[in-house]
Amino acid sequence: MDRTAQRASRPPGRTVAYEPPGTAPPLHTRAAAVLEAGWTGASTVPSRSLYPHQWSWDSAFIAIGLRHLSPLRAQTELETLLAAQWADGRIPHIVFNPSVPLDAYFPSPDFWRSSAAGRAAGAPRGVETSGIVQPPVHALAAWLVHLADPGLSRARGFLTRAYPRLAAWHDYLLHRRDLGGGGLVSVVHPWEQGMDNSPCWDRPLSRVTPAPARSFRRADLDHGLPEDRPTDLDYGRYVRLAADYRDGGYADGAGDFVVEDPAFNALLIASEYALDRIARELGAADPARPDRAERLTATLVERLWEPAAGMFLCRDVRAGEPIPERGVSGLVPLLLPALPRDLVATLVRTVCGPHFGLGGTTRLVPSYDLLGEAFDPHRYWRGPAWFNTNWLLEQGLRLHGERGRADALRKGMLHTAGASGFAEYVDPYTAQACGVTGFGWTAALTLDLLHDRPARGRNGLTALKEGDRA
Repeated sequence: MDRTAQRASRPPGRTVAYEPPGTAPPLHTRAAAVLEAGWTGASTVPSRSLYPHQWSWDSAFIAIGLRHLSPLRAQTELETLLAAQWADGRIPHIVFNPSVPLDAYFPSPDFWRSSAAGRAAGAPRGVETSGIVQPPVHALAAWLVHLADPGLSRARGFLTRAYPRLAAWHDYLLHRRDLGGGGLVSVVHPWEQGMDNSPCWDRPLSRVTPAPARSFRRADLDHGLPEDRPTDLDYGRYVRLAADYRDGGYADGAGDFVVEDPAFNALLIASEYALDRIARELGAADPARPDRAERLTATLVERLWEPAAGMFLCRDVRAGEPIPERGVSGLVPLLLPALPRDLVATLVRTVCGPHFGLGGTTRLVPSYDLLGEAFDPHRYWRGPAWFNTNWLLEQGLRLHGERGRADALRKGMLHTAGASGFAEYVDPYTAQACGVTGFGWTAALTLDLLHDRPARGRNGLTALKEGDRA
């Protein structure tokens, strides 16, 4: 039997069982306790041990869950992040807490040197940040946080203050990061896309000469198993890319890694719809913005849809060609309202087919092709299932009327979150916890799933699509 056939016939293994009533505190209480433990007074760390600062897209997902506990804290979460925005519009992927020792996380503030190296790009002087970005979930999060308590939001001027910063963020991406010239945003580092060591990056990363191992110390291995984390070779390439970007004054477009990613662009499009809702709420609607979201959807389809793969693929801008790897990123555009119906149907078949196995061999969607040569069920983004991408897919399935599949995925996420101790990520076959437990966005998105109304076919994205203010 060849390798593909062996993987296709692999049994699903142990699944997560339901927690009997009364054996543990309610899931809501446990999830809330995780977020309380990570709260610093101004933002929430993803993990006290492994990620002791504020991360950009983590904070967006955390705010989406926090809105069910404290709309004020959810607003504060996003306000703290937006306060670290650079003058050119970029929202940095890390905002560093000065009270955390430098050796607690690498790359640390003294590596990024944002206030000095980023001066020409408008890095803030009062806070140290990284110089790269992460996926733009923020306008979507801001709109959902507003809906949780519109009275509080209006009284505090939350959207009034957030809107110009969010608009500047989108303008930066659309005007400064169209490095392929085709109308989509490019990422210039794997950390920007958020799925750090995905096999989708192997080909463009192969052009990057890694930094010498002696030039950095990996603090992540103090808290995680080496077999769960990126390899030293990958990490050396990440460090080289980041150092070159820093040494170039954080100017865009000069590096060896330039990739158009479907998930990054899909999240920008979803946030474009949210930004339109925010503008309408403020009486400052831009009639061009909804059209821009639909144009971006059409561009995404034109440039990144691959019919033979049954999904979207990343595009290596430097090589001028698609990257022939199936990652979960290529499924995330399912959350877009204007996606053509035939593409929606094809994506659903791909999610449930042998490459991702939802409803068959897997309870949660893996981060990478089950049949791919690089598949590893435990190593970070090379196969394990993550809660944020599964939440996005649950939203997309429900948005497009796939209620049965959305309900099953929601049920699987809730049970896996509780049984794994809110793990950072899990083995897609066995639901075994990987990475750290008590992870911020796992707990936050658990709360969001507990508070949505699946019986009525509604969730955050259907509210966005309908313009629901209630």
